Amino acid sequence: MNNVTLFGMPAEKGRWLFIPLGIIALLCLGTVYSWSIFRKPLESLLKINATESLLPFTILLVVFAILMPIAGFLIERYGVRTVTAVGGIITGLGYLLSGLDANPFTLIITYGIITGAGIGIVYGVPLAVAAKWFPDKKGIALGTTVIGFGLSPLITAPLARNLIENYGVRQAFIILGSVFAVIIVLIAFTLKMPPEGWTPRGWTPSARTVASQGTKMLGTQSFYGLWICYTIGTFVGLAAIGISSPVAQEIIKLDRGTAAATVSLFAIFNGLGRPLFGWISDRFSPKTGAIISYVLILIASILMINAQAGQVATYLTAFCLFWLCLGGWLAIAPTATATLFDANNYAKNYGIVFTAYGVGAVFGTVLAGQIKDTFGSYTLFFYPTAILAIVGIIVATFMLKRPRAATVTERDRSIA
Repeated sequence: MNNVTLFGMPAEKGRWLFIPLGIIALLCLGTVYSWSIFRKPLESLLKINATESLLPFTILLVVFAILMPIAGFLIERYGVRTVTAVGGIITGLGYLLSGLDANPFTLIITYGIITGAGIGIVYGVPLAVAAKWFPDKKGIALGTTVIGFGLSPLITAPLARNLIENYGVRQAFIILGSVFAVIIVLIAFTLKMPPEGWTPRGWTPSARTVASQGTKMLGTQSFYGLWICYTIGTFVGLAAIGISSPVAQEIIKLDRGTAAATVSLFAIFNGLGRPLFGWISDRFSPKTGAIISYVLILIASILMINAQAGQVATYLTAFCLFWLCLGGWLAIAPTATATLFDANNYAKNYGIVFTAYGVGAVFGTVLAGQIKDTFGSYTLFFYPTAILAIVGIIVATFMLKRPRAATVTERDRSIA
C-alpha cells in the first residue's frame, strides 16, 4: 500500500502538492473576508445602513456553516472532485448574479445564500484531503492548507478595491465570480483521497491517534467544549473582519484608502495564525492554543475600548491580534476534531463542529451592526468581546479534554 504515487512521485512527496492547491482554492473562497471593502460602496450606492450592509455577509457565513456538515456526506457519496467542481460553479454563479442586480434584497439571495452555499460545499474538501493524506502531521497540514482562506484579503482586498474604483461594485462582483469559478473547477480535477489503509512510509500511529479511533463525537463534553470555544472565537473574529475598515475610518479617522490597505495587513496575520496555531496544537495541544488565543483577544479588546482618533498603532495592534486569533481558530478547531475524535469520520465531524462558525458569525456581526446603529460607534462592541474571551479561557480549561471512552494510555488526561 506504500507504493502509491501522486503527481508522478511517491505519495509521501506528492501529497505536499495538495497543500498549495488547497491554498489556492481557499484563497478564492476567502474573498468573503474582504467584505468590508464592499460595504461602504454598497452603502453609498444602495442607501443602506451598517446593519443592512453587514446582512449579506452574515447570511453567507450562516449558509456556509450549514452546508459544511452536508458537504461531508456529499464527499463520501460523490467524491472530492465532483463536490469541489460543483461548489466552485455555485460560488462563481453567486458572485455573477450579485453583480447583475445588486440591491439589498437580492444581495442576500445571490451573495448570502448562493455564494455562501458554494463556499460551504468547497471549503471542507481541501481540509478533508489534507487530513487523509497527512495523518502524521495533522496540525501543520490543516493549518497550512487553510492559510489560503486567511491570506485571501491580502490579495483580494486591494484587487476588489481597484475593481470597484475602475469598474464599479457590480462589475467587480462579475469579474471575481468568473475568475473564481474557473480556478476552483481546474483544481477540482487534481484532488483525490488516499486508498483505504494507506499510511506514510515509516509512520506508526501514536497512542493518542489510536485512542481516538472509533471515538464518537456527539454528546461528549469535549464536543460541547470545542463547539462553545469555536463559537466564541468566530464571534469575535468574524465581527472584527466585518468592521475593520469602518472602525479605522470612524474611530481612528483614517481615510478610506488607508483603511482598506490595513485589511491587507491584517490578512497576513490571519494567514499566519493558521500554521502558527496548527503548530501549537501539534506541539502542545488544542487547549493550549485556545487559551493563548483568548488571552490575545482580551488584550486586543482592552486596546480598542481605550482607542481614540489618531491612535493608529493601537488600532493596528488590536486588529492584527483579532485576525491572528480568527486564523488560529480555523486551525485549532479542525486539528482538535481530528485529534479528539475518530479521524476516519473527520469530514462529517468537522462539518458538525463548523456549525459553531455560523452561530458565531450571526451573533457577532449582527451585534456589531446593532451597536453601531444604536450608539453611533463600534467602541462598545469590544466590551462583550472582552467578556467572551474570559469565558473562553474557562471553557477551554475545563471542557477541552479527551473523551474518557477513547482514552487508552492517557486516561483522563486533557489533550489540550
